[in-house]
Amino acid sequence: MIKIKRAYEPVEDVDGFRILVDRLWPRGISKEKLKLDLWLKDIAPSTELRKWFAHDPDKWQEFQKKYREELKNKKTILLIIKDLENKNGTVTLVYGAKDEEHNNAVVLKEKLEGYGTIVTNVSRTHGG
Repeated sequence: MIKIKRAYEPVEDVDGFRILVDRLWPRGISKEKLKLDLWLKDIAPSTELRKWFAHDPDKWQEFQKKYREELKNKKTILLIIKDLENKNGTVTLVYGAKDEEHNNAVVLKEKLEGYGTIVTNVSRTHGG
């Protein structure tokens, strides 16, 4: 299961394997408090895209499109996250944005959920 959670929300056991999916460290929170298992800066939107979007809900549709395009070049990282999900049961994508509906973790979660379906179908087809 893939979940998303703000970095500023309390850590819970049900979070499973926690991955920070932002390029920048969340402001004002310590490494100890965040309790991450992994920080994947490279899965975050490019600096250019992040600055362009600036968490403006009016740019949300275009941001999703552009970020999905960037994710096409990050298949290895997507597979790593899916592998971690398979090994740990639950992976929580941690993000720092205030807006819980318009952020990169929302897009990434959707991508990973769809990606899992494709990987599963391919392996079933080739697995006999």
